[in-house]
Amino acid sequence: MAFTKKRKGEMTAQYEKWVAQSQAIFILTYERMNMKEIDAFRAKVRDTGSEIHLVKNTLFDRALDQSEFPKSKFLEKTSLVGFAFSDAPALAKVFAEVTKGNDNYKIKGGYLGKALIDNKQVKMLADLPTLPVMRAMLLGVISAPATRLARTLAEPARSLAAVIKAKSETASTAA
Repeated sequence: MAFTKKRKGEMTAQYEKWVAQSQAIFILTYERMNMKEIDAFRAKVRDTGSEIHLVKNTLFDRALDQSEFPKSKFLEKTSLVGFAFSDAPALAKVFAEVTKGNDNYKIKGGYLGKALIDNKQVKMLADLPTLPVMRAMLLGVISAPATRLARTLAEPARSLAAVIKAKSETASTAA
């Protein structure tokens, strides 16, 4: 299907908008994918706060050039592009799940920020914990020293209270 020059300009502008809003962009190639599978994939992606779109490679490449992204060889054959607007590892997990054990889909690579990453790096990103888990881990690391300090400061008083209580109990039983 041929697009008019105006329509191509609109598509390129939309791609530029998605690229500008994304923390990460992942590119997937697919063969023999039907609409039912694409819709299921889109639903999983939507749950992560991201979007996927079938893109016209030449127009998407133009949008990347205008946004000053480095050149890549990812935009060959068919391209399904995922835009991570909030949580890049969550989108990478969805991409890894879809491609796992399926020869019809292959991760080509993508961009993390404006840095070019390959398919292995996308899979490594997928192995990271989700954002809420990472926040909880960071909070635990930050709060651990303060918790230990509070216990250390409270221990002498707790020990003294235990000695006084034991002494009062022995004195009351002796009387």
